[in-house]
Amino acid sequence: MAIRKKSTKNPPVLSHEFILQNHADIASCVGMFFVLGLMFEATAEASIVFITLQHSVTVPAAKEQATESRSLYNYGVKDLATVFFYMLVAIIIHATIQEYVLDKINRQMQFPKTKQSKFNESGQLSVFYLVSCIWGIIILISENCISDATVLWRAHPHNMMTFQMKFFYVSQLAYWLHAFPELYFQKTKKQDVPRQLIYFGLHLFHVAGAYLLYLNHLGLVLMVLHYFVELLSHMCDLFYMSDEKYEKGFSLWAIVIVLGRLLILIVSVLTVGFHLAGSETQKPDIIAGNFNVLAAKIAVLSSSCTIQAFITWNLITVQLQRWREQSTFEAPCVKKKRTTTKGKSSRKGTENGVETSNRADSPRNKKEK
Repeated sequence: MAIRKKSTKNPPVLSHEFILQNHADIASCVGMFFVLGLMFEATAEASIVFITLQHSVTVPAAKEQATESRSLYNYGVKDLATVFFYMLVAIIIHATIQEYVLDKINRQMQFPKTKQSKFNESGQLSVFYLVSCIWGIIILISENCISDATVLWRAHPHNMMTFQMKFFYVSQLAYWLHAFPELYFQKTKKQDVPRQLIYFGLHLFHVAGAYLLYLNHLGLVLMVLHYFVELLSHMCDLFYMSDEKYEKGFSLWAIVIVLGRLLILIVSVLTVGFHLAGSETQKPDIIAGNFNVLAAKIAVLSSSCTIQAFITWNLITVQLQRWREQSTFEAPCVKKKRTTTKGKSSRKGTENGVETSNRADSPRNKKEK
């Protein structure tokens, strides 16, 4: 993902270079097509499916013990259209941040090409993780998940979501889906594509799993914890690339990431393994949104443990690689210092290759004469 240079030549329409240069404008035109559809009665109903959240259910006031009825949501096939629209929005936001923020910083800092792709990747993900953490914490506070942690297991089985909860999950799915075409738009190197595909695929798989299994509150808590650790990781990368004296930040990140992974495993095991055990059913009930069966719990726990083990293993390999690079870099410096000190000490006893103590005009020889 290097800096895109704007050429004076206009590439042919719908050519490879044309799509790369104008992919954000193309996404804007497609998104505007759906927005303009709201203006006409014949197309308004179809456009609403793409823009607004679908599958809403009005809950009576007596059932919720509230003064007014409110709308809750479940998921369905129409959510695919909504996710597609907000995927276009994510592509537009991605291109805006890249062009007006990251590219300008790249030109100012004059990073080498090897660091530009890493800087762009960390910059984009840092913005996403920061916004998602703040947004997720606001939802947790409004859903009383922080003041009452029992909501994590009392809310299950539950096939309804609030507007902000569903919109959060739709936005998360849209972002991780948009990351796949961005590999093409940003000209990602071939050697980096497999790593990126695994990274994006794992996030998409777990977000979709929490959404489809109605583990909304548990998934939100785990996402906030995970995103906070990842935010710290990418912030350390950004500071290190700007100035290598911030290398000590990786030690702080290593401690936080281990504690974060441990906390995620504890929350997953307590919620899925113990507190949902009392309401276990023999068969899953798709209509009621009850997937609390043994197979589903084993799948959730194994998936959570697998992703944490995978991320921890990557942490260990990265740290070992950095220590090796640091040791190989420091070894020649130590050798150079030793050779320079030896050279200075030898010069004191010799002058132009002749020992001063054996010269005829030395003070010691003069006294002997």
